Amino acid sequence: MTVVVHVAVLDPLPAYRHGVTAMLSGIGLTVEQPSNAIEWVNARPDGVVLLTLHSDEDLELLTALCRIRPRPLVIALPSGEVSSTGVQAVRAGARSVVARAASVPALQRAVSATLEGEAIMPAAVADLLVDGRGGRPQRRSAPSVQQITWLRRLSSGWTVVRLAAEIGYSERAMYRLLQTLYQQLGVRTRLEAIIVAREEGWIEDSI
Repeated sequence: MTVVVHVAVLDPLPAYRHGVTAMLSGIGLTVEQPSNAIEWVNARPDGVVLLTLHSDEDLELLTALCRIRPRPLVIALPSGEVSSTGVQAVRAGARSVVARAASVPALQRAVSATLEGEAIMPAAVADLLVDGRGGRPQRRSAPSVQQITWLRRLSSGWTVVRLAAEIGYSERAMYRLLQTLYQQLGVRTRLEAIIVAREEGWIEDSI
């Protein structure tokens, strides 16, 4: 009996998606380009997701995908600096990390190895994980009760606009307050702040 392996390619550029689709189809995989990644993963729990990481929104999508149970196999493809983004991806739940600019053989090997239960990543990403640094600066102090509430809301999917409306700030003021919080934690993005909060036990993972 032939086992059909489904792969989803999530990237903003059609040309890149089509190229990866042709390359992976050539080694016998069934490749799709879904418009809704969450629905695709729920429909194909045994599939593999290739997700380009270009923005905070991409990292948030990765986090959302990796909350699904059973956890899907996600290969993160950082489009820029690989080391720190790769660490964020692994911490968010990605199984493997491969640079978006990787060669065709490298991407094929990563997909095959991931399907076989291995975790593939650049040595620089592994080094940061082993060192415990993760590309993140030293955190300075724990957040206040109110700030933890903000992180909990953001973790559950609230937008900054909704959060600002709840506590009576303008959207711009809310962004400034959150940037101050991120600096306090020694991070740069909302996703990194949420990951720190979970690691420190300030908020609980919803799964």
